[in-house]
Amino acid sequence: MVITGNNIHDSVERKLSFKSEDNASIWLIFAPKTDAVGSLASCLNFFTKHNVYLVHIESRSSTRVQSKYEFVVECAPGGDLKQAIQNLQQNSSYLNIISRAYENDLGTTPWFPQKIRDLDYFSNHILSCGSELNADHPGFTDTNYRARRKYFADIALKYKHGHPIPIVEYTDEEKKTWGIVFNQLIRLYPTHACREFNYIFPLLMQNCNYREDNIPQLEDISNFLKDSTGFTVRPVAGLLASRDFLAGLAFRVYHSTQYIRHPSKPFYTPEPDICHEVLGHVPLFADPDFAAFSQQIGLASLGVSDDYIMKLATCYWFTVEFGLCRQKGKIKAYGAGLLSSYGELEYCLSDKPELRPFEPIKTGEQSYPITEYQPVYYVAESFEDAKNKILEYSQTIPRDFTVQYNPYTQAVDLITSKSQVEGLVKKINNDVQLLQNTLKKL
Repeated sequence: MVITGNNIHDSVERKLSFKSEDNASIWLIFAPKTDAVGSLASCLNFFTKHNVYLVHIESRSSTRVQSKYEFVVECAPGGDLKQAIQNLQQNSSYLNIISRAYENDLGTTPWFPQKIRDLDYFSNHILSCGSELNADHPGFTDTNYRARRKYFADIALKYKHGHPIPIVEYTDEEKKTWGIVFNQLIRLYPTHACREFNYIFPLLMQNCNYREDNIPQLEDISNFLKDSTGFTVRPVAGLLASRDFLAGLAFRVYHSTQYIRHPSKPFYTPEPDICHEVLGHVPLFADPDFAAFSQQIGLASLGVSDDYIMKLATCYWFTVEFGLCRQKGKIKAYGAGLLSSYGELEYCLSDKPELRPFEPIKTGEQSYPITEYQPVYYVAESFEDAKNKILEYSQTIPRDFTVQYNPYTQAVDLITSKSQVEGLVKKINNDVQLLQNTLKKL
């Protein structure tokens, strides 16, 4: 949870009294009001004064205040942390409080979002890409392209949950690049894509203006998905860490870029772009079974160790990105990395790659290349089957709680007690009784 603004004092009291029982680490992000020499030391003195030990301190350029640095500190349990935070808040231009981790029988549980608004905390913490390009990027020396990338990055960095996604005016050159990719791919979809994709794609053309000469807007797409399965889209400046990206799926939120690949190489992109996102990923998020499968991967990732994040991210890679499925005795593509790449879409259904059945415990251990076609693909019998396998696999991941998504509050509920389980059983029994009564009337 991120706490800002005038409600900080009440929120601190509630939050710290709860976390003190859990032996929590509390992480703070703050920026001193001034950049004067000794300003950081003055802020850190508040922790010494109130007997709060700091486990970790780091600094970084601030995305909130221009030409300023912000500081991240991890506070160990103990001392008068509430008073230290209140003193710090009075001397900071802003202060965020994050329940980053807590101690339990299994060790330290990494922080994870519990409300959909918590996604605001990490959605601008990208690993790479954005407006900064590597020297081998096709657009590295193109000043106009780099300026456009900064324009798209700024939109994503300023975005907050609940706000409409700004409408983008794409240039004629960008539309031309889109059109080249669009025309190539739609030739293969009828024969190479799964039936769910081919059912939804025409609906996107009708409702979201998917056309050769038009790049669809994320706001229109997000509204369409929300009406279909409850999924929404939020803009992101570049690549997120696997943990953060998977956490978004738990809330049925897909982080999407808005920029487009460089026009010099319309069939190549070193990072996810708008073609990959809205041609490859978006259509299947409108399918109920696929949406449930994607969310299950996200829920399985919350609060687990880095090792299991890697395994789940690998399962994601071989399903949502490069997955194949069996339909009426034939192999079809449903992974976005395939459905947005003309060359690999042809290759994956040839006799060249090796096909294996999707089994999370084995798939999660598979290594893979990121700059060439995959030598191995995993085949799911159906999205429902893949979801059940991920659900079964998630039960083997060491975690001293169970999570359940509440669509009414758009929050993740932690199931940690017998009484909570009994309440869920009672609700399920009521739902079953309702269905039985309905069947008698039919």
